[in-house]
Amino acid sequence: NMPVLSAGILLYRRVAPGGFEVWIAHMGGPFWARKDAHAWSIPKGEYGEDEDPLAAALREFAEEMGTPAPAADYRLLGAFRQPSGKVITVFTAEQDFQPERIASNTFPLEWPKGSGRIQDYPEIDDARWFPEPEARLKLVKGQLPVLDALVQLVRAES
Repeated sequence: NMPVLSAGILLYRRVAPGGFEVWIAHMGGPFWARKDAHAWSIPKGEYGEDEDPLAAALREFAEEMGTPAPAADYRLLGAFRQPSGKVITVFTAEQDFQPERIASNTFPLEWPKGSGRIQDYPEIDDARWFPEPEARLKLVKGQLPVLDALVQLVRAES
């Protein structure tokens, strides 16, 4: 049984002294609406096994942000298995991304469950820069190894 494949992009920018910030997104829809701790994610989405993961990551980033990912030399950070069994392949680049606004694609959802009311919700309802220690409190727990890998990469480069 093939795992569900997902690909994402984790942008970072250095801040003095020796720290860095990451660009992460708050998940949209009623389930996440009032949650903040562990309710943020790297911009990502699913793709098929015949698709190039970087191409998929760039497409999903553009869909969730409403702005293309910055042109950069993206590097593979790794493939990270999630508690759900899904595997996220993550690419990273050092880029200062400043979109004018976030305009995510939407998904249909029946809410409240069993009500028969289907509404469209944004996949992402907020996205911004957070210092790495704060991002650790906001990212869904399954993505913390992604942040750990980025910490190692940034340390190795500094």
